[in-house]
Amino acid sequence: MTTKHLKNSLIIEGKLEDAERIKDQSNYLRGTILQDLKNEITGGFSGDNFSLIRFHGMYQQDDRDIRAERMKQKLEPLYFMMLRCRIPGGLITSKQWLAIDDFATTNTMYGSIRLTNRQTFQLHGIFKNNIKITHKMLHRIGLDSLATANDVNRNVLCTSNPLESTIHQTVYNLAKKISDHLLPRTKAYAEIWLDKKRTTDTVDVEPILGKTYLPRKFKTTIVIPPHNEVDLHANDLNFISIINNNNLIGFNVLIGGGLSIDHGNKETYPRTATDFGFISVEKIIDVTTAVITIQRDWGNRTNRKNAKTKYTLERVGFEIFKREIEIRANIKFKPSYPYKLSSRGDRIGWIKGTDEKWHLTLFIENGRILDYPNKKLKKGISEIAKCHQGHFRLTANQNIIVSGVLESEKLHIESLARKYGLMDNISSQRKNSMACVAFPTCPLAMAEAERFLPNFITKIEKIMQFYGIEEKYIILRVTGCPNGCGRALLAEIGLIGKAIGRYNLYIGGNKIGTRIAKIYRENINEVDIIANISKLIEYWSKESLDEEDFGDFAIRVGIVRPVLDPAKDFWD
Repeated sequence: MTTKHLKNSLIIEGKLEDAERIKDQSNYLRGTILQDLKNEITGGFSGDNFSLIRFHGMYQQDDRDIRAERMKQKLEPLYFMMLRCRIPGGLITSKQWLAIDDFATTNTMYGSIRLTNRQTFQLHGIFKNNIKITHKMLHRIGLDSLATANDVNRNVLCTSNPLESTIHQTVYNLAKKISDHLLPRTKAYAEIWLDKKRTTDTVDVEPILGKTYLPRKFKTTIVIPPHNEVDLHANDLNFISIINNNNLIGFNVLIGGGLSIDHGNKETYPRTATDFGFISVEKIIDVTTAVITIQRDWGNRTNRKNAKTKYTLERVGFEIFKREIEIRANIKFKPSYPYKLSSRGDRIGWIKGTDEKWHLTLFIENGRILDYPNKKLKKGISEIAKCHQGHFRLTANQNIIVSGVLESEKLHIESLARKYGLMDNISSQRKNSMACVAFPTCPLAMAEAERFLPNFITKIEKIMQFYGIEEKYIILRVTGCPNGCGRALLAEIGLIGKAIGRYNLYIGGNKIGTRIAKIYRENINEVDIIANISKLIEYWSKESLDEEDFGDFAIRVGIVRPVLDPAKDFWD
């Protein structure tokens, strides 16, 4: 298969990636998944189905801790699935939570629920014979996992601000509307996982995504300034809410953010999103459709490493991209409104909303909800769900908000949270640190992340305390590979896995998430990382200006140069 030129070479000509063949021949995402489900010889999926199940929200994984031992025994890897739910805006009911909690306990290998930084949850360790019942469980409680992976629009994020309750509800409704609007129209999901019969008059058509879907994954957010907990610059399409006299009047549109890179490949680079201008509220779906169809039509299908929207925008240019949006959406961008971002962390603890209800944000380290010997986190949230009449909100920082708590419920819910270790005294540094899953389940991981972070932060806390700045914090992220899941390249200190026990050290991002970090040291172990960070923290503690954040200090004193044009200077 090869592509054809459009005018101005907006489509790249060349041999298509095999992923394009898989999608084209998939019969609208059906493949031979049903037949594979019946194959009891292997615990995994074969051929094209290995890729196609991702469109249905699952990744095939195995336990890498025991992979070598199983190979010695001439056994295939211990295959299982990771399933990621679709929850636009992260809003979930107590009843839904209890069903998920019960299912994770009885039907997954690990028994845990993993909150992600895309405001949803993942279930790890689902064996092949339990996949259908997982999807049916989700369907029964009003959820699904459709389009949470592969070349589609992923879970739509929105600010989980529990204070501006009325505005948040409006934004949440729009996030859900966008998510539903961009879903694949194929009936494959219902046929395969919910046993819906295909009728003779079934006609598959994908009016937005197209028969071969998008060239690469696509991520969308809605942000309510001044909070940027969704890390807007890590996303393809962002709507910045503009509020006037407590009314939502429209959005500034930012396009082309993304953090994934390929170690040593200078044709890949992270990029912050570009401001295109202001639109009215009623045009949000039209603009969303325009942007995603431009990416569908113009994105690079010959090289997946350069297939994201950020590369499409760089290649065709801002003016051409903007003009095409205006044509397809039948709009004219107005100048953007000024806005200010001041934070991106979750405000742990109680906050009273404008609706006079209370909201309790619970810190969940790495988002891993499990019962530990000294902290029964999973049990505690379950007990809260049994008595809580409101909702839970999953945040983009891997935490959970007990939302809409009445004054009369507040004391009881807090007592449960404290009883089960959900309201411990946590340092600011730990609250503002994050890691991706990595080992043992992620097949892309080059180094540890989730299992590495807790003890690593303890060491950072001791350094901060030694230099008398324990009340301060540094936005710190660790990822097991360079694919960007933990958003390390928007951190003040970011570690990206290079090999077992070795990382590239990046510094120089800022507190509000609007600046790309720059590489400082390459391929170093934990001992060297701690030594380097200790020296940098000492320097910061002695020479920083009043209230100067670590990332800003690193740029001001020249420890690293700012990344101003990532396509040119990220790798320099």
